Amino acid sequence: MRLLQCTIAAITFVAATSMSHAQSPYDYPWCAVYSRTSGATSCYFQSFQQCMTTLSGIGGFCMRSPYYDDGPTPRRSRIQQ
Repeated sequence: MRLLQCTIAAITFVAATSMSHAQSPYDYPWCAVYSRTSGATSCYFQSFQQCMTTLSGIGGFCMRSPYYDDGPTPRRSRIQQ
């Protein structure tokens, strides 16, 4: 009976940890800077429009996230003559 309880607990733990994915600023391309004086920044916006909608009425501006990396940049080959 104890082995069954340990097995169920282990399966539950593995399922719970593998299903969760913590979001980070690295996942989103836009940041909201809430005001020029406080400088509070939130980089959890998927689009410029979503960011601007959040800031409407409270002030601030949107900028490209310095943390976001949308993948490797293709390398251009040099042609040497």
